[in-house]
Amino acid sequence: MIVLPSDRLDAILARHDIVTATLSAGEADSDSFVQLSRELSELDDVVAAIRAYRAAEAELRGVEAMLEEGDPEMRALAAEEKPEVEAARDAAAKALQILLLPKDSADEKSAILEIRAGTGGDEAALFAGDLFRMYARYADLKGWKVEVVSENPGTMGGYREVVAEVKGRGVFARLKFESGAHRVQRVPETETQGRIHTSAATVAVLPEAEEVDIHINEADLKIDTMRAQGAGGQHVNKTESAIRITHIPSGLVVFVQEERSQHKNRARAMAVLRARLYEQERSQKDAARAADRRAQVGSGDRSERIRTYNFPQARVTDHRINLTLYKLEEVLAGTALDELVDALVTEHQAALLAAEGLG
Repeated sequence: MIVLPSDRLDAILARHDIVTATLSAGEADSDSFVQLSRELSELDDVVAAIRAYRAAEAELRGVEAMLEEGDPEMRALAAEEKPEVEAARDAAAKALQILLLPKDSADEKSAILEIRAGTGGDEAALFAGDLFRMYARYADLKGWKVEVVSENPGTMGGYREVVAEVKGRGVFARLKFESGAHRVQRVPETETQGRIHTSAATVAVLPEAEEVDIHINEADLKIDTMRAQGAGGQHVNKTESAIRITHIPSGLVVFVQEERSQHKNRARAMAVLRARLYEQERSQKDAARAADRRAQVGSGDRSERIRTYNFPQARVTDHRINLTLYKLEEVLAGTALDELVDALVTEHQAALLAAEGLG
């Protein structure tokens, strides 16, 4: 039986009331309004779970009272109902316990998705294209919006590199465990001997940062404009719409040319730069806070091999949790990707529960 501290639950309900009242009164400035709105969005789910848990507890107390004070017929009915009511209370407690775990502050954010071909030449670029389509289809199933920020196509198709914004609530929470090295084993179309080739691509998922999350000093930026380039070196247009932003203190460089508008390309480049700086800051804080977090469902390090896609056996194996699915086509179509994501999230929650002494 899970026991949840009543005083903590009362404090959450009180905070929810305060945030709701502050926003309703219109007393917050713009930055505070954004932060309080986010907090309220996160608290809403927890408050709903607290109310469900307390309703289940009240129902169980009612059944137990019937067992003690009711007539024989009512006691028999209560005895019959009690296991089902207890199970409902335990399920509500478990759901609430997970919601009370330490939160990744970026979980509710949209994300920047970066995929780069690794070892394997043209086959690696084709695989990078397969991964991008997998995430795009998955995003479509979730009702998220995908917008390509920059792309460098492979000579035979796919991508040497592709960067995209994935917009929607909770995108980062679902995709953050995709960061790492993905490996593919298959027979390329150009292979005449039927030999299986192994190639790889790296995936990075960064939480999209807003100006309230990270401040960028304009004086730290070197901004270059140039004509956008198409395949084979042909000009996409004759205006200098492409943007390259260099963040001098970190050395980070972002190049965007997808839009014909220089203003739009600059906005997208700044979004990517903000996300990379935000992730850099988050990584530094995480490392300082707890080195042993790397044991929790992998480190997210892009050099770490996390998953293998084996075409001859139609299987996908996630090496962090030793899970194999013989659903390669469904995973690449995005329809079965949730099975991997759910398993990774569950493993992560189990690790957090254990760290809290609740596992």
